[in-house]
Amino acid sequence: METPKIFESEYRFCLILWENEPINSTKLAKLCNERLGWSRTTTYTVIKRLSQRGVVKNENTIVTSLVSKNEVQAAEIDELVEKTFEGSIPAFIAAFTKRKNLSQDEIKEIRQMLDEYESD
Repeated sequence: METPKIFESEYRFCLILWENEPINSTKLAKLCNERLGWSRTTTYTVIKRLSQRGVVKNENTIVTSLVSKNEVQAAEIDELVEKTFEGSIPAFIAAFTKRKNLSQDEIKEIRQMLDEYESD
């Protein structure tokens, strides 16, 4: 199943949900007001919209996610690589490393991930 597209404001909402789920919709609306400045009706609109797209479930006023943070992040990276780098992971990594100075620890961690990927 393909991960539904989640837009930036929806992602910020999901970060709050993932941190607190399962959560009562009233409590979620209060958190969204505190952290995002959203009104109660805005929060309920987002819950409804994300429910219709299969991202969250709102059952008996309890909101839970149907899509994990990792799934959303992976889908965003896939879309970025496909759209911006014509599907080329090496081109993506080259562009990323040219713009950001990596620490030796980060380089070591990336090498370890590649070594583990290669051995699988």
